[in-house]
Amino acid sequence: MKGYLGVILHAHLPFVRHPEYSRFLEEDWLYEAISETYLPLLRMFGRLKADKVPFRLTMSISPTLSDMLADDLLQQRYVDHVNRLIELGEKEVERTASDGDFAPLAAMYLGLYRQNLSDFENLYRRNILSAFRAFEKDGYIEIITTAGTHAFLPLFQQYPEAVDAQIKSAIISHGRNFGTHPKGFWLPECGYYPDLEKLLKSSDISYFFTAAHGILLADKKPRYGVYAPMQLPNGLTAFGRDYPSSEAVWSNSDGYPGDYVYREFYRDIGYDLPMEYIRPYIHEPGVRVYTGYKYYAITSAGDDKRPYRHEVALRKTQEHAENFLYQRQNQVRKLEALMDKPPFVICPYDAELFGHWWFEGIDWLENLFRKIAKSGDGLEMITPSDYLKRHDNHQEGTPSFSSWGNKGYAEVWLDGKNDWIYRHVHKAIERMIELVDRYPDESGLKERVLNQASREVLLSMASDWPFIMKTGTTVPYAEKRIREHLHNFNFIYENLCRNTVNTEWLTRIEKKNNIFPDVDYRLFRKR
Repeated sequence: MKGYLGVILHAHLPFVRHPEYSRFLEEDWLYEAISETYLPLLRMFGRLKADKVPFRLTMSISPTLSDMLADDLLQQRYVDHVNRLIELGEKEVERTASDGDFAPLAAMYLGLYRQNLSDFENLYRRNILSAFRAFEKDGYIEIITTAGTHAFLPLFQQYPEAVDAQIKSAIISHGRNFGTHPKGFWLPECGYYPDLEKLLKSSDISYFFTAAHGILLADKKPRYGVYAPMQLPNGLTAFGRDYPSSEAVWSNSDGYPGDYVYREFYRDIGYDLPMEYIRPYIHEPGVRVYTGYKYYAITSAGDDKRPYRHEVALRKTQEHAENFLYQRQNQVRKLEALMDKPPFVICPYDAELFGHWWFEGIDWLENLFRKIAKSGDGLEMITPSDYLKRHDNHQEGTPSFSSWGNKGYAEVWLDGKNDWIYRHVHKAIERMIELVDRYPDESGLKERVLNQASREVLLSMASDWPFIMKTGTTVPYAEKRIREHLHNFNFIYENLCRNTVNTEWLTRIEKKNNIFPDVDYRLFRKR
């Protein structure tokens, strides 16, 4: 083989679960991802398997996402959500019946939602995690994990207890949901700091991923750049992200998803149609949302949009898959002359990019996998675990502090819009460590209280909320979540200081924030 291609899909959503409401706006993040990314991905895997197309990729599935996908309440709410969209689709088919541009699209979307409901209810019996497990057992994917609540770990490096709790809670969750111990670890936002590998090693992790400059600016100059892994002094292996293959998909200006024939994400009937028609399918009181029924192509950078042509977009995914493969083949040909081992091109992407943000993205992936299998010209799809089994004697070094966010460090998660949260979260971590020291081996009611305290601290550390504050999207909700988890933790702390427990309040919070059912507060034990 001339070279290897490592496709890594990172599937993550923040923990959003609100049983106190009959419907909740931000829960739609999960329902949209199930409909537009996770179920279509599984269908794509199934088609490739049925056609005996060999493919191999790595999937990181976050503990917050896994626990939501396994939750009975959210599963039922997803069914309700899809049924509403099927009802809307039936109305759309009738409304657009005489429109030659929109009628085929309305029928297509209605068919997709009906297929999603059938797959979810009948094929997977609401448990799509079992489907991913099955593809892993069949050897098509390798499932790895990430930090418990997707905390940006470099901003907590002065509290190794908290970082260790993020790692260990993730591994416990992975074992519960997938029945295995993960070999690899996706660092949230590729956020790495020197010494983090010690905590990963203590949890029996074999490898992780970094941003390209994490490897390129390591303490020792990498002989092969990011095209061979770096082995850290304690034996862990770091794989660096390949910039050209990432930019081909991620770039706002030059990436494939921006092609004008592809579907426009931001034009949706939830915003376009009259309120009296769309009201039953959006959120009360009249909060317009994306429904998934989108009838326009990107067309141009302006507001003038042409009707979307799905068959044209599918042909374009063929072209883009061929282009991506051609570029990677050329890349490998140049690299193999300079290396004494096959180059490994690491291509990590957010899973939700495919199908959700880039509607045709899953078709692009399928075309790419089929083309590699048919005529990869020396390019083989493997996982990092596969690579480590085939090759050893990696160059030793320690990556530099880095992330894959804007400008490559911590700016996204620590700036003037969100920096206020850290003094409060850090104080909660200090108090949590103190509680473990004061109550080292509790059981019964007090153990329940302490376990809930640890959940609240873990949830307050999530990287999603400072990211939202920085980008300016649903900022009030992000701030509310941070304040809520800190309030819950401090309420527990103050009650424990008074040696009292409000059991009614505790039961209510346990039912609402029910992530990590097997959490152990001793994860925060002082190191």
